Amino acid sequence: MASAPPALSQGRWFLAGMRGLFSLPAVILMISFVGFSAFALESGVSRAEAMVMTAAVWALPAKMILIGTMTSGANLFAIFLAVSLSSIRLMPMVASLVPEMRNERTPTWLLLILSHFVAITAWVFAMSSLKEVPREARIAYFSGFGITLVTVNTVLVGVSFGLVASFPPVVAGLLFFLTPVYFIASIWATGRQSVVKVAFVVGVVAGPLLAVLVPGFDILIAGLGGGTVAYLFDRYVIRKGQSSGAERGEGPGQPEEAV
Repeated sequence: MASAPPALSQGRWFLAGMRGLFSLPAVILMISFVGFSAFALESGVSRAEAMVMTAAVWALPAKMILIGTMTSGANLFAIFLAVSLSSIRLMPMVASLVPEMRNERTPTWLLLILSHFVAITAWVFAMSSLKEVPREARIAYFSGFGITLVTVNTVLVGVSFGLVASFPPVVAGLLFFLTPVYFIASIWATGRQSVVKVAFVVGVVAGPLLAVLVPGFDILIAGLGGGTVAYLFDRYVIRKGQSSGAERGEGPGQPEEAV
């Protein structure tokens, strides 16, 4: 049987990526965006502004910081800095996802455009499903998922903006809180390297403690300090133990990334 034309094949994989909208991560994110609509409405943000934020900023925590700094009366530079710093956390996700998608013919400009759609939902979905997609079709597959997810949630924010006014505050809060609860579990389940799980544990412990001790700097310190502690612990304790075990003939001693 003759293979399908490349254009048809890429279109098929784009549609397959679009069907990812019905996956559990995407559904939970859409529910959370209903909660975001309630938060934006209560903060005095207009429907149009909330929709532009959804499409342009995309990452949900960054939009929360944007609205919070806007309503606090911060100047434009402080708002820009706060949102930018919150988005830096996505760089490791992009760095780990791009090698899984690209091939020798993938243009850099296309990867830069697709990096806009990389947030924790897309990262969890892609890292768990791309291994089942041929490498030459992964760009089309991720494009279908990312573009569809952003477009649908932008429309959802606009549609639900007026409806959430009738929600009790506790309901809107619960809808919004579904995302962090789900993705805390997802990050742990999809973590392939020991350093990821060590960093996760350090963050869970240090985050609430630092929020009490140094409010306002808790996320920054927990992120930089916790990540550094996790890296050092993984390199000099876990990997050293694996190497020692390999020398004693107790195991292959392969780095965990190669497993």
